[in-house]
Amino acid sequence: MTAIADTTALEFGRSRTRKEDARLITGRTRYTDSITPAGTIYLHVVRSPIAHATITGVEASAARSAPGVFGVYTAAELGATEIGLPHVWPLTPAEKAPQRPLLASDTVHFAGEGVAIVLARSAAEARDAADLVEVDYEPLDPVLDMEAAVADGANLVHPSLGSNISDVWVFDAGAAGTGGSVDEAIAAAEADPDSVVVRRRFRQQRLIPAFMEPRSAVVDPTGEQIVFYSATQVPHVLRTMTAVTLGIPESKLRVVAPDVGGGFGGKLSVTPEEMLCVLAAQKTGKPVKWTETRSESLLAAHHGRDQLQDITITAKKDGTVTGLDVRLLADMGAYLELVGPGVPVLGAFMFNAIYKIPAYKFTCTTVLTSKTPTGAYRGAGRPEATFAIERIMDELAVELGRDPLELRKQNWIPHEEFPFTTVVGLTYDSGNYEQATDRAVELFDYAGLRREQEERRARGDRVQLGIGISTFTEMCGLAPSRVLGSLSYGAGGWEAASVRMLATGKVEVVTGSSGHGQGHETAFSQIVADQLGVPFEDIEILHGDTQVSPKGLDTYGSRSLVVGGIAIVNASKKVVEKATKIAAHLLEAAEEDIEFANGTFTVRGTGQGKAIQEIAYAAFTAHDYPEGIEPSLDSDAVYDPENFSYPHGTHLAAMEVDTETGRVQLRHYVCVDDIGNVVNPLIAEGQVHGGLAQGIAQALFEEANYDDQGTLVNGTFVDYTLPSAADLPGFTTEIVSTPATSNPLGVKGVGEAGTIASTPAIVNGVIDAIRHLGVTEVEMPTTSQRVWRAIQAAQGRSTQETPIDTHSPGAGLGSIDPNNPQGEV
Repeated sequence: MTAIADTTALEFGRSRTRKEDARLITGRTRYTDSITPAGTIYLHVVRSPIAHATITGVEASAARSAPGVFGVYTAAELGATEIGLPHVWPLTPAEKAPQRPLLASDTVHFAGEGVAIVLARSAAEARDAADLVEVDYEPLDPVLDMEAAVADGANLVHPSLGSNISDVWVFDAGAAGTGGSVDEAIAAAEADPDSVVVRRRFRQQRLIPAFMEPRSAVVDPTGEQIVFYSATQVPHVLRTMTAVTLGIPESKLRVVAPDVGGGFGGKLSVTPEEMLCVLAAQKTGKPVKWTETRSESLLAAHHGRDQLQDITITAKKDGTVTGLDVRLLADMGAYLELVGPGVPVLGAFMFNAIYKIPAYKFTCTTVLTSKTPTGAYRGAGRPEATFAIERIMDELAVELGRDPLELRKQNWIPHEEFPFTTVVGLTYDSGNYEQATDRAVELFDYAGLRREQEERRARGDRVQLGIGISTFTEMCGLAPSRVLGSLSYGAGGWEAASVRMLATGKVEVVTGSSGHGQGHETAFSQIVADQLGVPFEDIEILHGDTQVSPKGLDTYGSRSLVVGGIAIVNASKKVVEKATKIAAHLLEAAEEDIEFANGTFTVRGTGQGKAIQEIAYAAFTAHDYPEGIEPSLDSDAVYDPENFSYPHGTHLAAMEVDTETGRVQLRHYVCVDDIGNVVNPLIAEGQVHGGLAQGIAQALFEEANYDDQGTLVNGTFVDYTLPSAADLPGFTTEIVSTPATSNPLGVKGVGEAGTIASTPAIVNGVIDAIRHLGVTEVEMPTTSQRVWRAIQAAQGRSTQETPIDTHSPGAGLGSIDPNNPQGEV
């Protein structure tokens, strides 16, 4: 017998286990690769092993005669030589944007670019036949280094463009009228003996979004509509862009994102393989399936980060920051991804972070190279910005001889000054950096660890302790549409929702935000349960299918809750408004005398009332209905926020570094995040933990490495190091709340916070541990070998000999005896 839920208890703020987990962790999921319509044939892509080369011939006769093969096609044979992938974020009208073909015809521009496709009866037969396709290449010199790429006389990736510089985008607070001139601030600081100027270069290495489920697509052309299944974050965007790219009427396309196993921005694109599946399905009249191998994913799915950051900060000697200048080189790879150039521009508005910086300038040069294209990766521009400002704040603290935490406190925005308009013109609506920091310091035992650090240094211990600090904020809830429009983005930032009251009193919620592991179905059900006063179990969340959810702008940029969730709230309120009119009629009362609470409409001052489920049935039968009102409670809403939301927090890391081997150990990690009001603390904690793992992985483990010919040399999980549970300690996490004022739920977003904040905390901690040895920088990932070499170089020793204990990238976590942290014999 099923217990009836207590609808008087609020769902908002309740740690419910996820509805989705029943299928996600018991093998009852339907990933795209699980979908095989009758008569499906399989597509495999023949990829170039060379980064830059002219194609002089393709011989496919052996592949065409191989067992199970339906056909082998080049771009010309598909009629696709003039088709280019969409690019929707040109930074300026002067942008140089090479058209990205679905398959290379004349020249390949990165290792992994497709040259032909094989269609076969099975995936194995398609792969085997692809090995028989012989492509003749005339190698060309690859362009791999960004600085060399922008130098005069550089070898060109795309000679027709005349330059490897795709675009230059500048935000100057002085010119924009939102702050002072940074050039004047630097000149004044250089001339003032009571000021300092600190210049540093930081490198954001290239990363690979290693989602759990590889990319996959299935296209079924056998019905009235083309049904297009894809492991995508953006089914609505994919539908529109497919129609635009291939000339198919949008009404003839149905795009379905079934269960999607992670994305992290890596599935926020429109890919050549997806378009090739559509073309192949149209050509053959059969369903076509493509699922990439893991090595294909690492090689050819878009990469993330990859920036050189030249940062200049100026300050008075009393610690007051006076200016910040940011100059970026951002590697776009061989082509511009759907939103690739916009990623560093998102970061432009976050380099000032939580600080009151009066003068600011940001200059980004996007660069074309012979590498896999880059695009969004968890945080998309904001991790890069947070890393730079938090690293330079540590460097400024050293220059001034100040405690880095105290220097931050001196320059951040006090809670009394919210709402606060920053030097880039954004208005932070709420925040309390003091609250989050004080709690983090308490949980971390900051003073005690500083004492331990001093004692270890005084003893000259082999294993030294470093304390890493990261105080961050981010802009999330990607919207508002007018702001995106001002940045030349090719779409809006709104989100759509529908709430449908069924005759039996159950509820269907349709949302344009589709999940790929975040817990949408659970959190959205909790929101609607409170809005309508219906049991949590009676709510069904429908998403990820453009036929079920025809309007939406999908999931990225921590926008699902703060944009999609508010659209659901607004649609729910419209349901209540409609139901109020019917309730007033049925209860023979004036509409203004009807009160609604806990799912029941009552006449004020009486015990008369009707449950919302009764009103839903009355609307369904329409037997006794007020005149002039349609017999339906179903309601739609489209929400376009007026502002971003701004979660923030303080992250502290205790790092131990063996000065003889360079081995790094993360001993203790504390973070206190302010994400506004929290719908489901359990989900929020999971989001923080996952984000921390990815941010820490960048600091200690991950990097896409190319050789001098442009070949990715760590294109498998044997070589591309991801952390396992054994590599990371337990985290001490806590959430505090200053509610957002920009939306009715007071929520801010949490999906990217851990990734944004954790990387600089780790790196600051590593450098803090060995700074007294003369080390001022260690490039990420801070592997044992890089740390060891930095120590040797700072001490004037040769780095030709091998360290005592080299270790795999970032490893060493847990390798030092906690009872003997100094490594004493």
